[in-house]
Amino acid sequence: MRPKLTLGDSEFVQKVISEAFEILNKIGVFVENKEAYLLLLDKGAKPMDTPKDGSGRIALPRDLVEAAVKCAPKEVTLWDLPGTSPVLLYGDRTHFDPGSAALFLHDPASGKVRKPVAADLVRYVRLVDQLPAYHLQSTAMISGDVPGECADSFRLYIALKYGRKPVVTGTFRKESFAVMLEMLTLVRGGATALREKPAAIFDACPSPPLMWSDLTAQSVIDAAKAGLPSEFVSMPLTGSTSPVTLSGAIVQHTAETLSGVTLAQVASEGAPVIWGGSPAAMDLRYGTTPMGAIETMMIDIAYAAVGKELGLSTHAYMGLSDAKQPDYQAGMESALGILLAALAGINVVSGAGMLDFENCQSLEKLILDHEACRMAYRFLEGIEQRDEVMALDLLPALLKDGHLLTHPHTLRWFKEEIIAPGKAIDRRARGSEDLAELPTAEERATKEIEKILSQKSETYLDAAVLKELDRVMESEMKRVG
Repeated sequence: MRPKLTLGDSEFVQKVISEAFEILNKIGVFVENKEAYLLLLDKGAKPMDTPKDGSGRIALPRDLVEAAVKCAPKEVTLWDLPGTSPVLLYGDRTHFDPGSAALFLHDPASGKVRKPVAADLVRYVRLVDQLPAYHLQSTAMISGDVPGECADSFRLYIALKYGRKPVVTGTFRKESFAVMLEMLTLVRGGATALREKPAAIFDACPSPPLMWSDLTAQSVIDAAKAGLPSEFVSMPLTGSTSPVTLSGAIVQHTAETLSGVTLAQVASEGAPVIWGGSPAAMDLRYGTTPMGAIETMMIDIAYAAVGKELGLSTHAYMGLSDAKQPDYQAGMESALGILLAALAGINVVSGAGMLDFENCQSLEKLILDHEACRMAYRFLEGIEQRDEVMALDLLPALLKDGHLLTHPHTLRWFKEEIIAPGKAIDRRARGSEDLAELPTAEERATKEIEKILSQKSETYLDAAVLKELDRVMESEMKRVG
């Protein structure tokens, strides 16, 4: 009885895919990376202009793109750091993770934002590790006290050192990938073992419209060769860097993402890929990119349907808010996105904890979003008929005693029927405490955070691996001075 949500019928999805193929063949994509440019030309892409410094616009024929989609894996499996628990990305299986690479952190004490530091990232990783509805970790914040030249590798280092779950990450510098790959290989115990049980996803964002920068194209190539999944994060912005219509943005997203799938497959046939994105329905009044807009979520759900039609694992940035603090707007936008993403069966749903147009993280919002994720999972379970006779046999006891609180049937089923939220959610009756002293949702979440983080953290890597991980990070820091 799993509920399911779709936007657009099969005919619409096929029209989107068909038009995207035409765009790639007639308009093409601009490829800034020389290696990517030559790889694509070698497999049948056609130059559309005179290349300059090994880059230029190229046309991707339909047969080349279709062949790439055909050889891309239809399932992606990630593994936790010990290599014992898989996260399966296929079909309608939904997994949540926090949003990535925030520049700011919301400080509940001051009600303002500040730049995060390394200690904040450690707390964040440890917190996510203890919240079971998040199946994936992310490199959630950019530490302001770490040199920018090694910020990519440092974020992954903290996630690997203090967490257990597979990591959604990415690079902002070409040089970062080799260091990050070395860390992941150390943790997994070798390049072959990492390819067999990947522990990380690398986000790769094409630049709208229809361009692969030198950095992102290199990331796709490097990840493909290492057997690590690239998660394509196409970002059409309606009315600005894409058509203003939702359908036009979906077509552009499809073309950009198909070009990413093609690049990954020409780099290494069979490379794992994830059909993702982070589009936005631009608010033309302010020139902003609202991730909490219902139209943004509609684009997400529709492009995920395209990915599913092509048989690929899917991703979306949903469950985040444009609010500036964990308030009613944050709860409304985030919970709506979390539930819609789950109903659409999107495999990787990134964004929990995020505020302010993907720029800010909040530990308090992360706790509250976790409750929304738990509710979404409960909704997906649907309503199950536990008994052949569902109520008739129970009503005599109810009429006799006036309640069923201690009835064997209640004791048998109440935990499976109704989930009990954490203490960040207030379901107490009025009068159970002095109302003047009742904390807000943010205050309750703050208390929960400290309770969780006060517990002793586990170490998932053995001492020898931790020592090597430290060595790699120290070497990288010394390299940048």
